[in-house]
Amino acid sequence: MIQSVALRLRPPARARRWVPLVATLLVLAGCATVPPLDVEIREGPSASVLRFGEDTFAFPNESRSLNRGKPDLYANYCFVMTRGVVQFFKFARFDGSLGKLSPEAYSTLVREVTDHSPREPALPPYERVVIPGYRNLTEFSRGEEAAVKAGLNGRFWTLVHWTNWRVVLPVSGMHQEGVAAKVIADLQAGQPVQLLVTNWPIPELNHGVVAYDYRPGDDAIDFLVYDPNDPARPGILSFQRKTRRFWATQLYTVTPGAIRAFRMYYSALL
Repeated sequence: MIQSVALRLRPPARARRWVPLVATLLVLAGCATVPPLDVEIREGPSASVLRFGEDTFAFPNESRSLNRGKPDLYANYCFVMTRGVVQFFKFARFDGSLGKLSPEAYSTLVREVTDHSPREPALPPYERVVIPGYRNLTEFSRGEEAAVKAGLNGRFWTLVHWTNWRVVLPVSGMHQEGVAAKVIADLQAGQPVQLLVTNWPIPELNHGVVAYDYRPGDDAIDFLVYDPNDPARPGILSFQRKTRRFWATQLYTVTPGAIRAFRMYYSALL
């Protein structure tokens, strides 16, 4: 019965032939107008966009495999947390000189910040949500961890978001070089970049990180990233210039090796 229903719901063969083409065009669309990588690198690295240890969450996205049996496990929130870091960077302002609020009030402020789409341009300081009693996001999320978690968005829709299908598609070296070039361009413009990184079909890495700085080299470009699984130190995601592929150089518990990277929340579709 299940098989027969699936067959009835399956689109006609002519329609199915268009699916790979449409998917490929959508993946490549984000890099269609990206300048060559060498052009971006010649501009030189800018100052760090995010301040690691100040503009990042103090608590981790916990690993299920490393915390078996732990109650109240905060797991599978990597996309929520990376999106949240970008949202706080664009839409929040901290003022440590003001008095502290109740946990409920802080959760409400977090929801006000995260109600903004990460695609929106950053707000000027006078229009941002003011977080009183703390100097930065790291202090805030350490002192009010439960309230911050309660105010952040749920994880369900980030796990089933329609753009997650990209992890199963093959991508070319040209595509990955385009991703690297666009990340550099955004960082030079003062914008952190949320990335989906994966080594699928290995069931190890389908994860979100935020690129906030880069270090160019002759053989590779090292991108410094906020990895929500490891709030204590920056991660390193490298782009190998010769092979035109990304490499997991230093990501929490991830075996160093080739991976694929995709930008997130940079257009109405992606």
